[in-house]
Amino acid sequence: MTDPTNTPSAEEVEREPDVRFTYANERTFLAWNRTALALIATGVAATQLLPALDSNWGQWTIGVPLIVLGAVLSITSFRHWRANERAMRFNQPLPPSHIPLLLAIGIAVIAGIAVLLAIFDGQ
Repeated sequence: MTDPTNTPSAEEVEREPDVRFTYANERTFLAWNRTALALIATGVAATQLLPALDSNWGQWTIGVPLIVLGAVLSITSFRHWRANERAMRFNQPLPPSHIPLLLAIGIAVIAGIAVLLAIFDGQ
C-alpha cells in the first residue's frame, strides 16, 4: 500500500517543458548575452580608443563600468535563464526579471559619468 501523503504534487513533478518555451527562454538568454558582449566590447574600446582627457583615468572611468555591467548582465542572464527553466519544468510561475531594471540603471549611471567627464574636461 502506498502512503498518499508521500505522493508528490503536480508542482513537485519534473516534466519536460514545451520545446517552444525552452527555445524562447534560450533566445532571450542569448539576446541578453549579445547585449553583455556589446557592453564589454564598448568598454574595452573606451579604455583603448577614447582620446585621453586630462589623464587616462577618464578613459577608465567610462570603460571599466561598461565592462563590469556587461559581466554582471551575463551572469544575471544565466541565473534568470536557469530559474525560468526550473519554473517551466516544475509547472511554476516564471520568476520576475530584474534584468531590464539592472541594465537601465547601469546605463544611466554610466551616461551620467560620461556627461560629468565631458563637462569637467571642457573647462
